[in-house]
Amino acid sequence: MTETRSEPPVTVDAPKRGDAGSGRLTRLTSSLGRAALPLLGLVVTITVWWLITRFGVVHPIALPPPQDVLAAFNGARDRLLEQTLATATETVIGFLLSTVAGVLIGLALASSRFIERMFAPLLVAVNAVPKIALGPLLVVTLGWGQRPILTMVFLLCFFPIVLATMTGLTTTPADLAELAKSLDASRWQAFRKVRLPAALPQIFVGLKVGMPLAAIGAVMGEFQAGEGGLGYEIVQSLGIGDSATAWASILLIGFFSILLFYALSLIERLVLPWVRATTSAR
Repeated sequence: MTETRSEPPVTVDAPKRGDAGSGRLTRLTSSLGRAALPLLGLVVTITVWWLITRFGVVHPIALPPPQDVLAAFNGARDRLLEQTLATATETVIGFLLSTVAGVLIGLALASSRFIERMFAPLLVAVNAVPKIALGPLLVVTLGWGQRPILTMVFLLCFFPIVLATMTGLTTTPADLAELAKSLDASRWQAFRKVRLPAALPQIFVGLKVGMPLAAIGAVMGEFQAGEGGLGYEIVQSLGIGDSATAWASILLIGFFSILLFYALSLIERLVLPWVRATTSAR
Protein backbone atom coordinates (compact mmCIF):
# COMPACT_ATOMS: atom_id res chain seq x y z
CA MET A 1 0.00 0.00 0.00
CA THR A 2 1.50 3.26 -1.10
CA GLU A 3 1.42 6.26 1.14
CA THR A 4 0.47 9.58 -0.40
CA ARG A 5 1.86 12.82 0.88
CA SER A 6 0.00 16.05 0.60
CA GLU A 7 2.04 19.09 -0.34
CA PRO A 8 1.80 22.01 2.08
CA PRO A 9 -0.34 24.84 0.73
CA VAL A 10 1.53 27.72 -0.84
CA THR A 11 0.88 30.92 0.99
CA VAL A 12 1.53 34.40 -0.29
CA ASP A 13 2.61 36.85 2.33
CA ALA A 14 0.51 39.98 2.35
CA PRO A 15 2.46 43.21 2.17
CA LYS A 16 3.28 44.37 5.60
CA ARG A 17 2.30 47.79 6.80
CA GLY A 18 5.93 48.53 7.56
CA ASP A 19 6.94 47.78 3.95
CA ALA A 20 4.44 50.36 2.64
CA GLY A 21 5.72 52.91 5.12
CA SER A 22 9.28 52.14 4.09
CA GLY A 23 8.36 52.70 0.42
CA ARG A 24 6.78 56.05 1.19
CA LEU A 25 9.85 57.03 3.21
CA THR A 26 12.12 56.07 0.32
CA ARG A 27 10.08 58.14 -2.14
CA LEU A 28 10.08 61.10 0.27
CA THR A 29 13.85 60.83 0.73
CA SER A 30 14.34 60.66 -3.04
CA SER A 31 12.16 63.75 -3.56
CA LEU A 32 14.05 65.67 -0.89
CA GLY A 33 17.33 64.64 -2.50
CA ARG A 34 16.22 65.92 -5.89
CA ALA A 35 15.22 69.23 -4.34
CA ALA A 36 18.38 69.52 -2.25
CA LEU A 37 20.88 68.88 -5.04
CA PRO A 38 20.10 72.08 -6.99
CA LEU A 39 20.35 74.04 -3.74
CA LEU A 40 23.69 72.40 -3.04
CA GLY A 41 24.89 73.32 -6.52
CA LEU A 42 23.79 76.91 -5.92
CA VAL A 43 25.65 77.06 -2.61
CA VAL A 44 28.82 75.67 -4.19
CA THR A 45 28.60 78.16 -7.08
CA ILE A 46 28.12 81.14 -4.77
CA THR A 47 30.99 79.94 -2.56
CA VAL A 48 33.35 79.67 -5.54
CA TRP A 49 32.16 83.07 -6.76
CA TRP A 50 32.90 84.60 -3.33
CA LEU A 51 36.35 82.98 -3.18
CA ILE A 52 37.23 84.30 -6.66
CA THR A 53 36.33 87.85 -5.63
CA ARG A 54 37.81 87.50 -2.15
CA PHE A 55 41.27 86.60 -3.42
CA GLY A 56 41.22 89.07 -6.31
CA VAL A 57 41.26 86.55 -9.16
CA VAL A 58 38.88 88.85 -11.10
CA HIS A 59 38.63 92.61 -10.70
CA PRO A 60 35.50 93.67 -8.74
CA ILE A 61 34.38 95.90 -11.62
CA ALA A 62 34.13 92.84 -13.87
CA LEU A 63 32.74 90.49 -11.22
CA PRO A 64 31.45 92.08 -7.99
CA PRO A 65 31.22 89.89 -4.88
CA PRO A 66 27.86 88.20 -4.19
CA GLN A 67 27.03 90.51 -1.29
CA ASP A 68 27.39 93.58 -3.50
CA VAL A 69 25.09 92.08 -6.13
CA LEU A 70 22.53 91.25 -3.45
CA ALA A 71 22.72 94.80 -2.09
CA ALA A 72 22.25 96.22 -5.60
CA PHE A 73 19.20 94.02 -6.11
CA ASN A 74 17.67 95.09 -2.80
CA GLY A 75 18.30 98.72 -3.64
CA ALA A 76 16.49 98.51 -7.00
CA ARG A 77 14.16 95.59 -6.37
CA ASP A 78 10.94 97.08 -7.73
CA ARG A 79 12.55 98.34 -10.91
CA LEU A 80 14.42 95.11 -11.55
CA LEU A 81 11.34 92.96 -11.00
CA GLU A 82 9.39 95.16 -13.40
CA GLN A 83 12.14 94.79 -16.00
CA THR A 84 12.19 91.04 -15.39
CA LEU A 85 8.47 90.83 -16.12
CA ALA A 86 8.95 92.78 -19.37
CA THR A 87 11.77 90.51 -20.57
CA ALA A 88 9.95 87.33 -19.53
CA THR A 89 6.82 88.47 -21.39
CA GLU A 90 8.81 89.14 -24.57
CA THR A 91 10.51 85.76 -24.20
CA VAL A 92 7.25 83.86 -23.86
CA ILE A 93 5.47 85.69 -26.70
CA GLY A 94 8.43 85.28 -29.04
CA PHE A 95 8.78 81.62 -28.08
CA LEU A 96 5.09 80.92 -28.77
CA LEU A 97 5.34 82.61 -32.17
CA SER A 98 8.46 80.56 -32.92
CA THR A 99 6.71 77.37 -31.81
CA VAL A 100 3.73 77.89 -34.10
CA ALA A 101 5.85 78.89 -37.09
CA GLY A 102 8.53 76.27 -36.42
CA VAL A 103 6.06 73.39 -36.14
CA LEU A 104 4.21 74.47 -39.29
CA ILE A 105 7.45 74.83 -41.26
CA GLY A 106 8.64 71.46 -39.93
CA LEU A 107 5.35 69.88 -41.03
CA ALA A 108 5.74 71.34 -44.51
CA LEU A 109 9.33 70.12 -44.85
CA ALA A 110 8.44 66.65 -43.57
CA SER A 111 5.41 66.32 -45.86
CA SER A 112 7.29 66.82 -49.13
CA ARG A 113 10.84 65.98 -50.13
CA PHE A 114 10.50 68.55 -52.92
CA ILE A 115 9.76 71.34 -50.39
CA GLU A 116 12.55 70.13 -48.11
CA ARG A 117 15.15 70.24 -50.90
CA MET A 118 13.92 73.66 -51.99
CA PHE A 119 13.91 75.46 -48.64
CA ALA A 120 16.14 73.50 -46.21
CA PRO A 121 19.40 75.12 -47.45
CA LEU A 122 17.81 78.57 -47.09
CA LEU A 123 16.81 77.83 -43.47
CA VAL A 124 20.33 76.63 -42.70
CA ALA A 125 21.75 79.85 -44.18
CA VAL A 126 19.36 82.01 -42.13
CA ASN A 127 20.31 80.14 -38.97
CA ALA A 128 24.01 80.57 -39.70
CA VAL A 129 23.81 84.37 -39.93
CA PRO A 130 24.98 86.01 -36.65
CA LYS A 131 21.76 87.43 -35.24
CA ILE A 132 23.55 90.28 -33.46
CA ALA A 133 24.50 91.62 -36.91
CA LEU A 134 20.81 91.88 -37.79
CA GLY A 135 20.01 94.06 -34.76
CA PRO A 136 20.68 97.45 -36.39
CA LEU A 137 18.79 96.39 -39.52
CA LEU A 138 15.79 95.36 -37.42
CA VAL A 139 15.82 98.73 -35.67
CA VAL A 140 15.95 100.58 -39.00
CA THR A 141 13.20 98.41 -40.48
CA LEU A 142 10.86 97.93 -37.51
CA GLY A 143 11.77 100.83 -35.23
CA TRP A 144 12.16 100.73 -31.47
CA GLY A 145 10.08 98.65 -29.10
CA GLN A 146 8.79 95.11 -29.04
CA ARG A 147 8.61 94.34 -32.76
CA PRO A 148 12.39 94.08 -33.36
CA ILE A 149 12.80 92.28 -30.01
CA LEU A 150 10.18 89.64 -30.87
CA THR A 151 11.73 89.29 -34.32
CA MET A 152 15.12 88.65 -32.72
CA VAL A 153 13.59 86.01 -30.44
CA PHE A 154 11.94 84.37 -33.43
CA LEU A 155 15.13 84.31 -35.51
CA LEU A 156 17.16 82.87 -32.68
CA CYS A 157 14.95 80.00 -31.54
CA PHE A 158 12.74 78.86 -34.41
CA PHE A 159 15.37 76.74 -36.22
CA PRO A 160 15.75 74.07 -33.48
CA ILE A 161 11.95 73.72 -33.43
CA VAL A 162 11.81 73.31 -37.22
CA LEU A 163 14.61 70.75 -37.18
CA ALA A 164 13.14 68.76 -34.28
CA THR A 165 9.67 68.70 -35.86
CA MET A 166 10.98 67.59 -39.24
CA THR A 167 13.23 64.94 -37.66
CA GLY A 168 10.45 63.57 -35.49
CA LEU A 169 7.96 63.32 -38.35
CA THR A 170 10.43 61.68 -40.75
CA THR A 171 11.77 59.08 -38.32
CA THR A 172 8.55 57.25 -37.41
CA PRO A 173 9.40 53.72 -36.15
CA ALA A 174 9.06 51.26 -39.02
CA ASP A 175 6.85 48.84 -37.08
CA LEU A 176 4.32 51.60 -36.32
CA ALA A 177 4.29 52.75 -39.94
CA GLU A 178 3.73 49.17 -41.13
CA LEU A 179 0.96 48.72 -38.58
CA ALA A 180 -0.87 51.80 -39.84
CA LYS A 181 -0.46 50.59 -43.43
CA SER A 182 -1.74 47.10 -42.57
CA LEU A 183 -4.84 48.62 -40.99
CA ASP A 184 -5.50 50.50 -44.24
CA ALA A 185 -5.31 53.86 -42.46
CA SER A 186 -5.62 56.99 -44.55
CA ARG A 187 -2.75 59.44 -44.72
CA TRP A 188 -4.48 61.77 -42.25
CA GLN A 189 -5.28 58.89 -39.86
CA ALA A 190 -1.70 57.65 -40.00
CA PHE A 191 -0.45 61.16 -39.29
CA ARG A 192 -2.85 61.80 -36.40
CA LYS A 193 -2.64 58.38 -34.77
CA VAL A 194 0.94 57.33 -35.49
CA ARG A 195 3.35 59.89 -36.91
CA LEU A 196 2.47 62.90 -34.72
CA PRO A 197 2.40 61.01 -31.37
CA ALA A 198 5.70 59.33 -32.26
CA ALA A 199 7.20 62.74 -33.16
CA LEU A 200 6.05 64.61 -30.03
CA PRO A 201 9.04 63.61 -27.82
CA GLN A 202 11.43 64.89 -30.48
CA ILE A 203 9.39 68.08 -30.91
CA PHE A 204 9.63 68.75 -27.18
CA VAL A 205 13.40 68.34 -27.40
CA GLY A 206 13.42 71.18 -29.94
CA LEU A 207 11.16 73.26 -27.72
CA LYS A 208 13.45 72.79 -24.72
CA VAL A 209 16.45 73.79 -26.82
CA GLY A 210 14.59 76.83 -28.11
CA MET A 211 13.34 78.13 -24.75
CA PRO A 212 16.74 79.35 -23.42
CA LEU A 213 17.52 80.72 -26.87
CA ALA A 214 14.31 82.75 -26.68
CA ALA A 215 15.55 84.43 -23.49
CA ILE A 216 18.89 85.15 -25.17
CA GLY A 217 17.08 86.63 -28.17
CA ALA A 218 14.94 88.88 -25.96
CA VAL A 219 18.01 90.26 -24.18
CA MET A 220 19.89 90.75 -27.46
CA GLY A 221 16.90 92.61 -28.86
CA GLU A 222 16.77 94.83 -25.79
CA PHE A 223 20.46 95.61 -26.24
CA GLN A 224 19.72 96.97 -29.71
CA ALA A 225 16.16 98.31 -29.61
CA GLY A 226 14.88 98.05 -26.07
CA GLU A 227 13.15 100.77 -24.13
CA GLY A 228 12.96 98.55 -21.05
CA GLY A 229 13.70 95.03 -19.87
CA LEU A 230 16.74 93.41 -18.33
CA GLY A 231 18.89 93.81 -21.44
CA TYR A 232 18.19 97.54 -21.41
CA GLU A 233 18.94 97.59 -17.66
CA ILE A 234 22.31 95.89 -18.22
CA VAL A 235 23.32 98.45 -20.85
CA GLN A 236 22.26 101.38 -18.69
CA SER A 237 23.95 100.02 -15.55
CA LEU A 238 27.25 99.32 -17.28
CA GLY A 239 27.09 102.77 -18.86
CA ILE A 240 27.37 104.35 -15.41
CA GLY A 241 29.82 101.76 -14.05
CA ASP A 242 27.25 99.98 -11.86
CA SER A 243 28.35 96.41 -12.55
CA ALA A 244 26.61 95.06 -9.43
CA THR A 245 23.17 96.00 -10.79
CA ALA A 246 24.16 94.62 -14.19
CA TRP A 247 25.06 91.30 -12.58
CA ALA A 248 21.80 91.30 -10.63
CA SER A 249 20.00 91.65 -13.98
CA ILE A 250 22.06 88.82 -15.47
CA LEU A 251 21.16 86.53 -12.57
CA LEU A 252 17.48 87.40 -12.96
CA ILE A 253 17.67 86.38 -16.62
CA GLY A 254 19.07 83.03 -15.57
CA PHE A 255 16.44 82.62 -12.84
CA PHE A 256 13.37 83.16 -15.01
CA SER A 257 14.93 81.06 -17.79
CA ILE A 258 15.18 78.16 -15.35
CA LEU A 259 11.55 78.63 -14.34
CA LEU A 260 10.37 78.69 -17.97
CA PHE A 261 12.44 75.62 -18.88
CA TYR A 262 11.07 73.53 -16.03
CA ALA A 263 7.53 74.76 -16.72
CA LEU A 264 7.97 73.43 -20.26
CA SER A 265 9.32 70.15 -18.86
CA LEU A 266 6.23 69.88 -16.64
CA ILE A 267 3.97 70.44 -19.66
CA GLU A 268 5.87 67.67 -21.46
CA ARG A 269 5.22 65.27 -18.58
CA LEU A 270 1.52 66.11 -18.56
CA VAL A 271 1.10 65.88 -22.33
CA LEU A 272 3.29 62.78 -22.81
CA PRO A 273 2.82 60.59 -19.70
CA TRP A 274 3.51 57.47 -21.75
CA VAL A 275 7.08 58.50 -22.58
CA ARG A 276 8.38 57.89 -19.05
CA ALA A 277 6.61 54.54 -18.94
CA THR A 278 8.11 53.32 -22.23
CA THR A 279 11.67 54.57 -21.85
CA SER A 280 14.39 53.42 -19.50
CA ALA A 281 15.41 55.60 -16.57
CA ARG A 282 18.99 56.79 -16.31
